[in-house]
Amino acid sequence: MALALRNTQTLLYRLITAPGGVADGLARERGLPRGGLEAVIGGDARLGAASRLDIYANMYFYRLLEILKEDFPALAAALGPDNMHNLVTGYLTEYPPIEASVFWAGSHLAGFLRTHPIGGEFPYAADLAALERAIVEVFCARDTAPLEAAAMRAKAPERWPGVRMRAIAALQVVETKWRVAAALRAFESGREWKRPAPGPSTIVVWRQAAKVFYREVAALEAGAIAKLRRGAEFGAICAAVGRALAHDGSARESAAASKINAMLARWLRDGIVAAPGARRRRP
Repeated sequence: MALALRNTQTLLYRLITAPGGVADGLARERGLPRGGLEAVIGGDARLGAASRLDIYANMYFYRLLEILKEDFPALAAALGPDNMHNLVTGYLTEYPPIEASVFWAGSHLAGFLRTHPIGGEFPYAADLAALERAIVEVFCARDTAPLEAAAMRAKAPERWPGVRMRAIAALQVVETKWRVAAALRAFESGREWKRPAPGPSTIVVWRQAAKVFYREVAALEAGAIAKLRRGAEFGAICAAVGRALAHDGSARESAAASKINAMLARWLRDGIVAAPGARRRRP
């Protein structure tokens, strides 16, 4: 009796993604129809059903390997071909894709690396993967009209504290224990790969005009961006900056105003503040 289409698709998926290959998957399979795999896939004297399916299994793995190398190019360069191949093999066993789009294929790789033995030799690998994944997600994030500097200047100064600030959708913040931003920038510039330096880092990643940017930010700006992402009023962000400067012994009002003005100017120039009422749409 022939399998229903859905059951056939499920069977082939199980065999193609079997960690030990098609033969191993067949040995464990309990859902084969009468007549075995040959009842589903036609074979001939050159190639049997299992051998034909093996071709697809190999294509499946190597296509995903290439996709992950494209999404994590610096990680692949740092680990080398053999380590990257073995890492992806273990990763796909633990996190086989369950979405129709390959966009999601690498979504768990950074987390997987945090407990993977390869971290002993490459302790920065998880942080590097987290930054590269954020770049992928920001590039594909929904678009948001940014707040223009002219629109902000058009508001009466007394209204500024009540302006609700909101980050664009295409913005993420990555916290790392290694200075992977500098290493990634060197790799992107074509310079020889160098091991990232240890040290905590906060990296903001955003998209502007279809291009993704990233930069490290100091604690003061990181705290302000956290409030921006929560949709705080401009007055609340200013107050938080003032408190942080007071804690550091830089409580002069002129110092706080200068910091806030420079920060807001940078945000508006980078386009990371969403325009009030801006609708989010796909890029």
